[in-house]
Amino acid sequence: MKLLTKTTLYFLVALVPLLAMAGFYLFNQFSKEINYRSDKELISDEMAWTQYLETEAENGTTFILKTPDLSISPTDNAITDYPTITDIYGYSKKGSYKIPYRQLSQVVSISGNPYQIIIRQSQEQKAALVTDVTRIMLFVFVGLFGATLIFNWAISKRLWKPFRHSLNKIRSAELQKMEAIHFEETNTQEFNELNVSLNYMTSKMYKDYVNMKEFTENAAHEMQTPVAVVQSKLELLLQDSNLKDEQVQSILLSVNALRRLSSLNEGLLLLAKIENNQYETTEEISLAAVTKKYLRLFDEFIKEKQLTVTTTFNGEFTTKLHPILADSLITNLLGNAIKYNYDGGSIEIIVSAKNYHISNTSMLKPISSEKLFMRMNSSKDIDERSNGLGLAIVKEIADVNHLHIIYKAQNGRHSFDIVKA
Repeated sequence: MKLLTKTTLYFLVALVPLLAMAGFYLFNQFSKEINYRSDKELISDEMAWTQYLETEAENGTTFILKTPDLSISPTDNAITDYPTITDIYGYSKKGSYKIPYRQLSQVVSISGNPYQIIIRQSQEQKAALVTDVTRIMLFVFVGLFGATLIFNWAISKRLWKPFRHSLNKIRSAELQKMEAIHFEETNTQEFNELNVSLNYMTSKMYKDYVNMKEFTENAAHEMQTPVAVVQSKLELLLQDSNLKDEQVQSILLSVNALRRLSSLNEGLLLLAKIENNQYETTEEISLAAVTKKYLRLFDEFIKEKQLTVTTTFNGEFTTKLHPILADSLITNLLGNAIKYNYDGGSIEIIVSAKNYHISNTSMLKPISSEKLFMRMNSSKDIDERSNGLGLAIVKEIADVNHLHIIYKAQNGRHSFDIVKA
């Protein structure tokens, strides 16, 4: 769940009860105020009728009055000090529905005689007023609730915008380009602290990456000369006719190991140069033409394993690519298709204007996505002559030159597809 969503939910949990309590309080206070005003009117009416009765009683008149809203009559009940005001319900004139009333009842002394005074006041209009006010209050609260949610969402989104901006930078960050990443200062202290930490972290990561890359490149350069010297000495030693067969085999194993080490150096240097953008892509290269060239060069290896090669060239698949990188891309893909094939297997190459497809039969298991482009992948199924950098070089060439590479393995065939980004 997103932080903005959680913040909104917590806000709702707090806001809804508060609005409900506020609405109840306002409704209750409004009802009390209406009742208070009605009671004052009833008491005022009672005082007016009491004064009128006192005047009439002085003339010896016995007063009896009964109407739906007023009842005055002599009574034998005891005199009460205070009026009793209650809510009652009566029927409308047609008797079709009930009407709320506010009723005052008191026994008063008029010239020494007890009189029962009952005054009723219809609350129908006031009840309608309460209903209207309640409806208006509900409408206002709903509008206020909706407006608060919208404002809260908009304000929260604006406040969290620097964080989202920093997060997008982190997601799109590439180790080779991390030097150019900078997290800007904001007007929020917490985000500033976060951005300062991210700037320090990315700067340190990039420095460590540069140091490691320089170490790898320098080590590969420095190793080339002694490896070449040792390899030449071993090759000269092989020409000695006095060597025993066991000694020859040991020297051959050493020569093969040195060749693999030399190949590893070349691969690491190539990767370093690609990452450093030392190969400028100034011309369009046809992968179909490069493939045809290397099919001729690898013809002996193909015949040696009795492989069947099927080619379909429906287009040139041209892309801006340095010739050295184009050669490395195709030789690695085609070389893997030959090397990891079995005798009598097949290779299929389909080239169109937008897609380059190469697949081969193989007894090897599918390569997991985690290890597919891993450098120097140590797998038991990998040929001992391999330095483990072939697919890593292919992936690096594709990434630098805005190409996508897709790997699939099914029905005993391993395939690679290169498509333009």
